[in-house]
Amino acid sequence: MRAAAKASAVAKARHLLHRRLSSHKPPRLPLVSSPSLSKTLTHSPSSSSCAATLRRFSSDGISDLRDGVLLLSEKTSSIHIDGEREELRAAVSALADELLAVPDNQEIAGVLDSRSADALLRRSPNGFASIELLSRLKSRPLLALEVFNWRRKQVDAEIPMVPEEYAKAIALAGRAKNVDLAADLFSEAGAVGLLETSLYNALMTAYMYNGLIKKAVSIFEDLKGDHRCTPTIVTYNILLSIYGRSMLVDHMEAVLRTIDEAKLSRTLNTYNTVIAAYVTAWMWDQMESTFHAMDEGPIKPDVNTLLLMLRGYAHSCNLEKMERTYVLVKDQVNDRQVPVIRAMICAYCKSSHPERVQKIEALMKFMPEDEYRPWLNVLLIRVYAQEGLVEAMERFISEAFCRNTMVTTSGVMRSIISSYFQCNAVDRLAGFVKQAEYAGWRICRSLYHCKMVMYGKQNRLKEMHEVLDEMENCRYFPTKKTFLIMYKAYFTIGRRLEAQTVIGMMWKLGLGYPVDALPS
Repeated sequence: MRAAAKASAVAKARHLLHRRLSSHKPPRLPLVSSPSLSKTLTHSPSSSSCAATLRRFSSDGISDLRDGVLLLSEKTSSIHIDGEREELRAAVSALADELLAVPDNQEIAGVLDSRSADALLRRSPNGFASIELLSRLKSRPLLALEVFNWRRKQVDAEIPMVPEEYAKAIALAGRAKNVDLAADLFSEAGAVGLLETSLYNALMTAYMYNGLIKKAVSIFEDLKGDHRCTPTIVTYNILLSIYGRSMLVDHMEAVLRTIDEAKLSRTLNTYNTVIAAYVTAWMWDQMESTFHAMDEGPIKPDVNTLLLMLRGYAHSCNLEKMERTYVLVKDQVNDRQVPVIRAMICAYCKSSHPERVQKIEALMKFMPEDEYRPWLNVLLIRVYAQEGLVEAMERFISEAFCRNTMVTTSGVMRSIISSYFQCNAVDRLAGFVKQAEYAGWRICRSLYHCKMVMYGKQNRLKEMHEVLDEMENCRYFPTKKTFLIMYKAYFTIGRRLEAQTVIGMMWKLGLGYPVDALPS
């Protein structure tokens, strides 16, 4: 009777799985949004970004799970000879390459049958080949899940399912943004008696990467209440990542104390996850103390640790330590760490480093063209304006106009004005003002006052008066400073009648007298 109930549960779970694979649902909106999103300066990104930024943290729960699963599989493997293991890996790799070449809408069962994948699975009855195949297909999680579904249909006494296969499939469902499928697979594994800690870890990870923080923590509580399973250091690493991504630092530190009280050894991922959380929360002192504790202990920092520290030093504008760390991981950063490069450029933009332009331009060489960020464009406009490099400033201004990037801060506009004023480029300033008005940039009275001053210095009085009309069109009416600019322009070139007329206008409007016009 028990066997019949068990078979019924499995059949029902398989039916649900088949339905979910055939009609993939769009991703759910996250229950708790990624904390990094609020720190983006566009940000927009993307993110991107945000979760995308944090996915580069070395505390990648899916990667941890993959490594743990493969390690466990090899421990129980009946393939003891290295040559035989490598031969099996090569066969799995060839099959994976062929499957990855299959178009999305093509049936993959025929490919698996034609390649005798069933025979390949029988060569490793402990699931090693199946797990290896799913790992190699992770770039296309929906394809990998179809392979898993095919694999379940091959189950017999010789090649039974193992928990690690379910764990891998649950993680893949999470990557495919299908948390309902992940939960169904978890339930199915429990129904057939394959529930282990690795499956809890996989479901926690699936929920975490889809922003379902409360559900992920709930699975951890279920694990603690399951007398058959015990949380491992991988479990706690995932929990650390969950709290770290949400900037729940107090909760994360409580988990660290639990790890120590349970006599579990901290791993490299433990330290990297904690450092990543402190970087996310902008807690620089705690970030450094964790790094030093790691450096002095048995677990030494790796490249990922240094990349996290580099990001932290960049965000905190600690240029000295940032540059020292950059030297250690320069090749890795220049090769593919675009977010870190952006953070370093931003740090130089905000600094008063005497060689900041040279440093920025050296880093910009490693920025792909498709990695444009509006906020970074605006920062670069301000840097080149402050340095008086008008041509370079105008290149970034033109790019901003072309990409419909808007400048909404008066500080950046004043920097642009000052740059034009210092090189006495009134015509270039006039052209910029027209474009800025059209593009909807932040227009301030200082733009027009600067034009008036520069026209006055060049004795272009007619154009100086025309600026008053431009101001009126933008609803900027003359102020005391406006009249003083006109008075000084006339007085300097000896046109005292016009200067006296300006004084009269000021008197009529109740704006007082210019200081040098008062009787001695």
